[in-house]
Amino acid sequence: MTGFWKMHGCGNDFVVLDTRDEPVLLDRATIQWIGDRHRGIGFDQLLIIEPTDKAGADIFMRIYNPDGSEAGACGNGTRCVADLLMTQNGDDSIAIETRRGILQCQRRSDGLVSVDMGPPQLFWEDVPLAQEIDTLILPISAGPLSGPSAVGMGNPHCIFFVEDAEASETAVETLGPGLEHHPLFPERTNVEVASLVDGETLRLRVWERGAGVTLACGSGTCATVVAAIRRGLIAGRSADVIVDGGRLSIEWRAEDDHVIMTGPTSLSYTGDIAWDASIQDAANRDAAA
Repeated sequence: MTGFWKMHGCGNDFVVLDTRDEPVLLDRATIQWIGDRHRGIGFDQLLIIEPTDKAGADIFMRIYNPDGSEAGACGNGTRCVADLLMTQNGDDSIAIETRRGILQCQRRSDGLVSVDMGPPQLFWEDVPLAQEIDTLILPISAGPLSGPSAVGMGNPHCIFFVEDAEASETAVETLGPGLEHHPLFPERTNVEVASLVDGETLRLRVWERGAGVTLACGSGTCATVVAAIRRGLIAGRSADVIVDGGRLSIEWRAEDDHVIMTGPTSLSYTGDIAWDASIQDAANRDAAA
């Protein structure tokens, strides 16, 4: 039996497992079963806390999507795990190792949690893209969407700027599935549709690769603000971003090129997973269906 935490950041929801003392072997079918919102627990990402031997890091966090694929970054998930462990340890800071690198997290005086997501990846080979191309404006279109920017934040993002991110013709529910698999993105991509509310605020909707539409996406929010700054849509180096589940604040620091994300976190509930044969049988049946 393994305890879990169900957490979310602006509705971007996670199942968190701490396997530092008791390692858990998870195959793709079991991850998919846990992520199923009807038969399992349900999540946008599954976050696994593991030990680390990396100097300067407190833990390693592994990230899985509901389809069982592994992700390299999850900004809101990092903030949630940071909040959980800082509360347990009585600290106001923690360093979390991910495939993205070591991410420094802090609890602010207002209770919000910040994570340093590191510098954005702006060269085509780092996003990555399938060919050498300027990442500022890509030759991609889908319906009314065209000319997106590409930004890597440990995972790839394809960001479209439109007049109204909430308009039905630009809905990520409709256009996201095809764009996720665009051949220019060899590792698939997250898809963002954003509009300018004012000079310091963006409205954003997100299709996450391997997950679908989510109420928020931390790395996608970071990527969108970076793209907006590069394209001169916002004057400064920071912006608030209104996502379906709330509001996140992003700063792209000039002094070190790092992107800082700040927002709320919430613990929804806790529970236990019993690793018995019935779970594996159910997972295998669902995978074969």
